[in-house]
Amino acid sequence: MKLYVGVTDDDWFKFLALKPREEVNFWSPSGRRFQVLMPGELFLFKLHSPNNYIVGGGYFVHNTQLPVSLAWEAFGESNGTRNVLEFMARVRKYRKTSEPDPAVGCTVLAQPFFFERSAWIPMPASFARNIVSGKG
Repeated sequence: MKLYVGVTDDDWFKFLALKPREEVNFWSPSGRRFQVLMPGELFLFKLHSPNNYIVGGGYFVHNTQLPVSLAWEAFGESNGTRNVLEFMARVRKYRKTSEPDPAVGCTVLAQPFFFERSAWIPMPASFARNIVSGKG
């Protein structure tokens, strides 16, 4: 069994950790396809540096590309934002684009779990600090 450690920002994590859900969209601003895991394999969440901790995870279901508007329709707040405008602003922040409705990579994760701060797992020294999207 493989696992993947995906890098995310504190805001996505904090928002989704507040309210349990059956699935989340671990979206990627680049829109690139994610083909590392098979359905059911473990996908872990690591916060951006300097918070180099694994803070939760979920089980990989599916990956696709969708325009932001459609990703919002499909996942709503499970995108990690309160509304579509905030979602678009977050995508533009990371992608630095002015496209009216850019495509994002949508990695659907089931049974997400979020650790309390006291249970965060420090990243091992072997995990390069300059990884920005993730590592299998």
